[in-house]
Amino acid sequence: MKILPTRAASVSRQGLCTALLVASLTAAVGVSPPHNTADADDPAKDPKNPQGMPHGTPNLTLPDLRPKGRPGLPGTPGAGKENSKDAATGIPATALDAYRKAAQRAAADMPGCHMPWELIAGIGQVETQHATYNGARMTSDGTTDKPILGPQLDGNGFATVKDTDQGRWDGDTVYDKAVGPTQFLPSTWAQYGADGNGDGVKDPNNVYDAALGTAKYLCAGGKDMNRPEDLDRAILSYNNSRSYVNAVTEWMRAYQQGNVPSLPDVPGVPSGNTPSGNAPSGSAPSRKPQPSKPVPPSSGGSTGTTPGKPGTQPSKPEKPSKPEPNKPDPGKPDPSKPDPGKPTPPAPQPSRVERVGSDKAWEANAGETFKEQAQVLVKDKSGKPVAGARVRFVVSGDGAAFTDGATEATVVTGKDGTAKAPRVTAGLKIGKVKVTATVVGRDLPAVEFAGTVSVLAAEQVDVVGKPSLQADPNSSFADRFTVKVLTKDGKDVIGSAITATVTKADGTTPATENSKAVGPYFKGPDGKRTWRLEAGTTDKDGVLTLPELLTDGKSGDYVLTVTTADGKARTFHLTVRAATVPAPTPKATP
Repeated sequence: MKILPTRAASVSRQGLCTALLVASLTAAVGVSPPHNTADADDPAKDPKNPQGMPHGTPNLTLPDLRPKGRPGLPGTPGAGKENSKDAATGIPATALDAYRKAAQRAAADMPGCHMPWELIAGIGQVETQHATYNGARMTSDGTTDKPILGPQLDGNGFATVKDTDQGRWDGDTVYDKAVGPTQFLPSTWAQYGADGNGDGVKDPNNVYDAALGTAKYLCAGGKDMNRPEDLDRAILSYNNSRSYVNAVTEWMRAYQQGNVPSLPDVPGVPSGNTPSGNAPSGSAPSRKPQPSKPVPPSSGGSTGTTPGKPGTQPSKPEKPSKPEPNKPDPGKPDPSKPDPGKPTPPAPQPSRVERVGSDKAWEANAGETFKEQAQVLVKDKSGKPVAGARVRFVVSGDGAAFTDGATEATVVTGKDGTAKAPRVTAGLKIGKVKVTATVVGRDLPAVEFAGTVSVLAAEQVDVVGKPSLQADPNSSFADRFTVKVLTKDGKDVIGSAITATVTKADGTTPATENSKAVGPYFKGPDGKRTWRLEAGTTDKDGVLTLPELLTDGKSGDYVLTVTTADGKARTFHLTVRAATVPAPTPKATP
């Protein structure tokens, strides 16, 4: 593992941290619940895991928990205030929000992992100093304004990884490069990429997506971050270096101490180095930067412009005037000093979300589209509408989805602060539907819209095709039975629940002996024989095909009855032929 010369001083401190590594790992986690055995998708178990191979030079600078500076300087504590918040452990607001949101999603999707957001932040700090490496900055949705790329992995000082993404993310069609705020290799991103901001795209250049992808990667294989050994394996799988584990763990522990101010989203520190998948030093500067000396104008006269009026040619003076010292006119701005102008008011921030429209529950029949649409109004703390806020709508319910088949949609509020979701199509079963609206990147109470799904009344059950009604014993009926359910006026009934029963020839007595199915039978969900089966619901055309109908060695006549939830039925008279007794083979004449 190479270390940039500018970081050598801070790396020398790692000797102190190595002895504390076990304590750091233990202190960073709590008591572990029962542990899950690692699955086959655990990258820590793959010795050829590209992500764990050398793919850049990480920033191994350790956190400076006691920065020095005279009292009153921003980001530095005064005497006796060593626990004050400071820039050394601060995180840009967007990145901090992304780390916390990723940990929340991980808690919901992978509860056994116990992923702390501080661990994701530790990875983000060591890899790209929270997406600020080489002067990168984040746009409002968390995407870097320029790609943060590691070196070409051509085997020259790093691992050899041939191109896996046709240059989609790293712009290289020959070799791969690590990409984004947490430096994912394209092949790793293809497996663990995530949509953390709900825009429908899994982008490793977006800090919300990258943070959630990092959580998924670290948790893979059933690892539990409450177990020090799993935590250690997870970080090593990201970069197989003990120094890397030390640095990530120290940053995680620093963040877990609670001294993590949310810093303004400002440009990162520009660097003249070639992007290598790592950030400049993350510790506070040892002294206040000094401005560079002004460069005097070159000899040769005027540049052809006058201060404050670019491109304007100066007029030729008629008579030389006696030079006088510059005295700024109190009524005019001093050209030697920048005009701050009027301060730009901060963009309004979403403070609450309100439902637009009636509170009445939606209603639709199975398979149909609800007439209503979810619509919300986003306001700031003063009650004014907020334009440009991103609202995520999520549909839940058995089979329900937006009309394009998706269950999530992100809509940007207009000038009036409103956002309207696409229409929702109900599933094929009776039940409940819910649409939840949240503002992306803001921890605000959600707005919910509820709906109910009903089924049209069935009037008749028709048979589709001409299925064979006879079968041999210990076999099955050649055709599967298909029915179509209609309303009184001939409309298809979508979502009609169908029950299939097999009875003896009288049509009422169950085809059983000693409580066991005999004659024709279905296989139930448990794989056992059954004479009565909840067969499912009719599809968007009102049609349902029953599972295969099997036979045992019992011959005779039987009745198959297909019944809807409202009691409409269709019967089929079945026959299981008697077993054919083979003729005796004649004995040979001596």
